[in-house]
Amino acid sequence: MTLKQIVYSSQPFGFDAATLGNLLVNARHNNRRDGLTGALVCRRDIYLQLLEGPSPQVDQTMSRIRGDDRHLEIMLRVERTVTQRLFDGWDMLHDPARSWIYSEAEIDCGILDRVPPADIMGIFGALADAAEAATPP
Repeated sequence: MTLKQIVYSSQPFGFDAATLGNLLVNARHNNRRDGLTGALVCRRDIYLQLLEGPSPQVDQTMSRIRGDDRHLEIMLRVERTVTQRLFDGWDMLHDPARSWIYSEAEIDCGILDRVPPADIMGIFGALADAAEAATPP
């Protein structure tokens, strides 16, 4: 089966534990309903999210995210067709920036605009490898 996989970045607006918790609950509910899987790497200065699933549902979800006022400066970083999910079984894996490799200063200087998509996918590949042994929520 052919699937769409995207990665976007955004700047959180009003980032705190309650906002993040609400975002994750909503994402997991919507993703389960829509047949999507993915992962969110986050901290107070950045969201980096991978979404994967049927193309129409990925596109609809991305449209919803673009209209969500908890996200500023949304940038599509990767868009590709795949035959296998990285996060099969995970409605939305949450990684509170434990796997993050860029500092806040590097993000502020626009490093994500300069790194190739393969490097961004490497972040999620490593996260998927680490999550493989874990039990999905």
